[in-house]
Amino acid sequence: MGIYSNDPLLLRVARGEVLDRPPVWMMRQAGRYMKAYRDLREKYPSFRDRSEIPDVAIEVSLQPWRAFQPDGVILFSDIVTPLPGLGIDMDIAEGKGPIIHSPIRTQAQIDNLHPLQPEESLPFIKTILQALRQEVGNKSTVLGFVGAPWTLAAYAVEGKGSKTYSVIKNMAFSDPAILHQLLSKFAEAIATYVRYQIDCGAQVVQMFDSWAGQLSPQDYETFALPYQQQVFQQVKQTHPDTPLILLVSGSAGLLERMAVAGADVITVDWSVDMADARTRLGHHVKVQGNLDPGVLFGSHEFIRSRILDTVRKAGNKGHILNLGHGVLPETPEENVAFFFETAKQLSVAAVS
Repeated sequence: MGIYSNDPLLLRVARGEVLDRPPVWMMRQAGRYMKAYRDLREKYPSFRDRSEIPDVAIEVSLQPWRAFQPDGVILFSDIVTPLPGLGIDMDIAEGKGPIIHSPIRTQAQIDNLHPLQPEESLPFIKTILQALRQEVGNKSTVLGFVGAPWTLAAYAVEGKGSKTYSVIKNMAFSDPAILHQLLSKFAEAIATYVRYQIDCGAQVVQMFDSWAGQLSPQDYETFALPYQQQVFQQVKQTHPDTPLILLVSGSAGLLERMAVAGADVITVDWSVDMADARTRLGHHVKVQGNLDPGVLFGSHEFIRSRILDTVRKAGNKGHILNLGHGVLPETPEENVAFFFETAKQLSVAAVS
């Protein structure tokens, strides 16, 4: 029994308690693989409506909770959601992701950005998070999430998702001063946004630096890591007890650098073996992950064997079971259910 024993499992493990089994949730656990979500999408075809109309976003966030009872219930939103509050006009195209109508390319555009005031520009976030906390009580941990400065800058400068990131890399390598100004403004805004989510009810917040894996290690140290650190340091000054998670997609070559970002938990994707990740990070660093989402297309026996392998390699302390990235749209719902059932029946002592 720990000092937080009335708190939900995920929060307790993120704070460092050793429990009988790893808590489990899935990134993108609310979404296209669920029939309930597809039905709602027909009624509300705009992603922004689904994520910014409180009643709809609450319903979407709770669909996997009602179906699978995961140990984490995450706010249904998008990493670009705060951008309009900074003065960046955007939309989210179905199946294509964020679209920035006037990509940030000039000093004047950066000068025109204003500080984020989430109470004014993001009031729906408060309504959603408060409702989620009320609904799940202490049976599950309510997670918030934000985008990291580099990834938000990549969207803002490119104007949309990219395969090459050539526009922002051009800026990074030919006019770094202007990019650093943008990154600094984003870091300030994201720290404000994380604090707001915590104040509204988020018990753990995950920061997605989805595109930082597109950087070489030396460029990660220049353009991503310092701004991750800035966000985490600012949040820790005011909310030292709220665990923070860092995810970088394609991060196998960056793990050691991620360990010094200031997050409490590092998400490990499936491009690295979990035992290797724990060795490289040091066993004092808490981890999340790292099943390949494609595993959920396999047989129940196969899914179970991969869960057991990951949990065995992660060990009995500081591990949150998750996929290495989001659940894929065509994943059979019954396999997601089996994943959660299997995970919740685990005993780490028996596995290891």
